[in-house]
Amino acid sequence: MAVAEVTHRLPVRKLVAASIGNAIEWYDWGIYAAFSIYFATQIFPSANEAAALVNTFATYALAFFFRPLGGYLLGRFADLRGRRTAMLLTIALMSGGSVAIGLLPTFSQVGWLAPVLLLLARIAQGMALGGEVSNASAYLGEVAPKEHRGRYSSFFYVSTGVAVLFASLLGFGLARTLDKAAMAEYGWRIPFLIGGVLGLVGLWLRRALEETEQFEQNKAKARQLKNPLMMTLREHPKAVGRLVGFTLLSTLCFYTFFSALTPFAVKTRHANDVDVFLALSIGTVVFIALQYPMGLLADRIGRRPQLLVWSATTALLIVPLSSLVKPGLGNLVVVFCVGLGLYTAMTSVAPALMSELFPTELRGLGIGAWYNLTVALFGGTAPLVIQWLGTSFFWYVAAGAVIAFLVILTLPETKGAELT
Repeated sequence: MAVAEVTHRLPVRKLVAASIGNAIEWYDWGIYAAFSIYFATQIFPSANEAAALVNTFATYALAFFFRPLGGYLLGRFADLRGRRTAMLLTIALMSGGSVAIGLLPTFSQVGWLAPVLLLLARIAQGMALGGEVSNASAYLGEVAPKEHRGRYSSFFYVSTGVAVLFASLLGFGLARTLDKAAMAEYGWRIPFLIGGVLGLVGLWLRRALEETEQFEQNKAKARQLKNPLMMTLREHPKAVGRLVGFTLLSTLCFYTFFSALTPFAVKTRHANDVDVFLALSIGTVVFIALQYPMGLLADRIGRRPQLLVWSATTALLIVPLSSLVKPGLGNLVVVFCVGLGLYTAMTSVAPALMSELFPTELRGLGIGAWYNLTVALFGGTAPLVIQWLGTSFFWYVAAGAVIAFLVILTLPETKGAELT
């Protein structure tokens, strides 16, 4: 086993191609949250800035509720037609939605048609993301040797981290270069248009991906299934419950640190927007750097102990960390580095962990439907909930961490296990 771990060479190009769609899609979702403070009054009536921001976040949250539908439809599509074909479709939907947002007319130009067009673009992106996460996770889990599944999985959130870092640095650069009036007038459009260009790069990289052996061997079985969504509940209820339990905390962590904290720090705690973007960028570098080591660690010690440490420590530290969200670069760097550093214990093995829950003929749909429903309920509403609860939001996250810890206690250890 030791010799195999030393000599095994990662298929880096394949892993990058499989992960690139996730990177582009999270880039698009990240820039929406980060730049909402600039474009809210362009798309919604500008007379009431607070209401415009709430409406922008409501659109953000509503689009999340199309993720389960996308996860179901595109997950089932992937189980029937292949992971590769589904991943090409999701990246085209997401980047097309990004370009549409970048070219939106303003409220002053077309009235309420502007927010309607924004919502339609976000719905397309929500469905695309629902399919992308499940299908790329299934692909990475299926192409990985069983003893290296954690290492392969780590590339999934390396790509996410790189995308969010790029979005954060772009925000930092634009905030330093343009004044607030220019950002509101046209600066916010630049990141969305860049998202369309990145989509073309992703399509080019994915064009040469081959289908997984697991899919080819099980596609006939998948086509024979009737009511596959009910089958996940009837035949794999523990897998569904566990997926919901640890995803609850995972999505709260993601949207707390990568989305909700940026407008909260600027609007509620009056932190400097440049400092927030820079602190998020530094924290994201830590997040990227720890993915592979944590994936390797999970292949050595197992998924369960790593996830127990993550959930327990998050429960204990999230409220004390929230007191540091205030003006001052040093405070903000500590918040983002500690929070995102802890989160890598989960993200590094997430695709492996989810792929190990369901059999191949149900893997795309099982992950797609239940993962995305949980994300819609707890992740998509995070920016709204933090606006509503204020500081109490962090107790809400701590409660989610306690629930996740109890669920993870029931997880069987799957390191080195064959996929069913």
